[in-house]
Amino acid sequence: MTGTVVAAVLAAALLHASWNAIAHGIRDQLIAFTVIGVADTVFMLPLVVFSPVPAAGAWPWLLASVAIHIVYQALLMRSFSLGDFGQAYPIARGTAPLVVTVVAVFAVDETLSGAQALGVALATAGLLAIALWGIRGKGGRRPHWPAITAAVATGLSIATYTVVDGVGVRSSDTAIGYTAWLIFLMGPIIPVYALVTRRGELSGQIRPYVLRGLVGGLMSSAAYGLVLWAQTKAPLGPVAALRESSIIVGAAIGAVFFKERFGAPRMAAAVLMVAGIGLMLRAG
Repeated sequence: MTGTVVAAVLAAALLHASWNAIAHGIRDQLIAFTVIGVADTVFMLPLVVFSPVPAAGAWPWLLASVAIHIVYQALLMRSFSLGDFGQAYPIARGTAPLVVTVVAVFAVDETLSGAQALGVALATAGLLAIALWGIRGKGGRRPHWPAITAAVATGLSIATYTVVDGVGVRSSDTAIGYTAWLIFLMGPIIPVYALVTRRGELSGQIRPYVLRGLVGGLMSSAAYGLVLWAQTKAPLGPVAALRESSIIVGAAIGAVFFKERFGAPRMAAAVLMVAGIGLMLRAG
């Protein structure tokens, strides 16, 4: 990967962890994803109007991605409502890279060198170690399996849409147009659901979170646009693994802003992940 691609993916990682933290910080998760969905739709409208339309061959992938992203958002809402941010976010993000790499090799016919494969494996191991540290509940109780299950399912949905979008954006002839249409089409779905289920209460519930929603929507749109662009310039597995460096940002946000645990074992796991990323990039 070139330095420009690396910088773009790292910026996306920072933005992604930040908008997830904004969403987690709103207690009512349906309201959180409603305001972010509205913001996404508004921000993408100019790009939909002025960007090139994706090629015909990309549309089946794009529409499939819209459906997968809605499942992902529902699972992410569930994860955030059940677990700590510093636990749910790492598990969700750490599940995806290994799955993406395996699928990319066997289904998309990508090839990785032995060093790249080792780098992806080390990075993924570090991510999972960060996620699994402190998996037992507070006070020594058994793990909260519903939260863990929701986070793992979120990770599988991330892996699925990463592969689908990796193929779709490459066949679209326009990373900007693909991103704009994807976010524009999926943006209104959760807000419409909230409008139907909350009826007359929705406007009052949303009002306190409008500014946060606008910021979160801008961050989420920019983060995914950067990743999709990077997927047109580099193999899916390394891009997905490097993107998951957001797990360090997420763990730090959980510790600093949400006062969640971030001890020495998580730091050691982060070093392992960075070592894996370094090997992966050196081989790329």
